[in-house]
Amino acid sequence: MTKDPKSPNGLVAENRRARYEYFIEETFEAGLVLTGTEVKSLRNGRANIAESYVSAENNELWLINADIPPYAPATRFNHEPRRPRKLLMSRREINKLSGSVQREGRTIVALRLFFNARGIAKLQIGLAKGKKVHDKRQTEKDRAWGREKARLMREKG
Repeated sequence: MTKDPKSPNGLVAENRRARYEYFIEETFEAGLVLTGTEVKSLRNGRANIAESYVSAENNELWLINADIPPYAPATRFNHEPRRPRKLLMSRREINKLSGSVQREGRTIVALRLFFNARGIAKLQIGLAKGKKVHDKRQTEKDRAWGREKARLMREKG
């Protein structure tokens, strides 16, 4: 299976704001239960996970509020764009994540939606802790310093 030419490394969507809003403590890879038109839409590189999150309900994980637009040629057999989608993970990982959310008040955020080497849609999720305002300011300062440092290194050699 070749990679999708529209996206590098099979990447379909990335939640760049998640690393700004949260401290990502641990990452996991989960499969998704999708319909055929959802997969076709993802292969076209169309998805948005910026406002999505993962919810633990009845010993299952669900991706909530992820937007996969309808596949135009599918007409009446299309999917609901923002429907909840079940995530596929091992029982041990599900228990660990749901326990952390309940006991420690952590959040599970969607980080990246991509196709793996075998062409299967996967979602990278992160166990996260929310940042305070001063943490976000520090992150912004660190980013600005990194850019400035890179610019100085280019100029001075």
